[in-house]
Amino acid sequence: MTQVGTALREDAAGAVAVDVLLGGVQAAGELGLSRHEFARAVQLGIVRAGPRTIGGAARFARAELDRVRSAAGPPGALRERVETVAGAQAAAEVVGVGPSRFTRLARCGHVIPVGYRINRYRAVVWLYLTTELRSFAAREPGMLSGIAPSADRELMAAGADLRPRKWRGRHVGLLLGRAADPWERAAVLASVLPEAELLETVPDPAERIVLAALGPPPPYGHPQVPAAAAVATELLKAGPPDEIHWYRASLDFALVQARGQSKSTGERGPT
Repeated sequence: MTQVGTALREDAAGAVAVDVLLGGVQAAGELGLSRHEFARAVQLGIVRAGPRTIGGAARFARAELDRVRSAAGPPGALRERVETVAGAQAAAEVVGVGPSRFTRLARCGHVIPVGYRINRYRAVVWLYLTTELRSFAAREPGMLSGIAPSADRELMAAGADLRPRKWRGRHVGLLLGRAADPWERAAVLASVLPEAELLETVPDPAERIVLAALGPPPPYGHPQVPAAAAVATELLKAGPPDEIHWYRASLDFALVQARGQSKSTGERGPT
């Protein structure tokens, strides 16, 4: 069901104006995007969400949609920015290499997935932005042929796969860019830590409750079927020790800021 509301804002002259707020389906239609394309545009920060409904559903200001349209450029340009391909075969065709070479490029971190889906065999199928693949091919023609660099050969010999870690870094960065305050930033970082690591980093149960309440929902496309969801949930958690250490240190710093905010305002989290 389409949701329409209103919100108050100040215009350039300081006068109070009223924005019409639209639900995601209607907002997507006004931008000429499918639901999937619109979700990707929101994920990438191309379209900024407005105040949420009481139930938590995102709404989008008419003024924001006008801004996106005016900045989009020629017809179809916005759709091109959010276009994705799924899997190594399709991505390799965009880049102009074979699937095995593309898989090596992705596993070694040269191209970063923008999303994922879990297929019926519970295997992860990575999604890539078409525009980024084309930019990579134009920027790094030497990577598309010839012998792999020694660093890549070492990574492949060790069985490395940087795709989950690179995707997590991208996902967290986008979420942090949309976080409204220090507690939300801390909640984003906390959501990436395995439970045992989170308990050590945040021993205060009251703070963990706040972080859980403010934590981000699973990304668009996260499966609902339990078996597939279990596979996808593993992608949301940091794995290598150095990655876990980085998120723990970042969360420590974010919590210092969040606690400082609580002491000064008495809002959001424990004091």
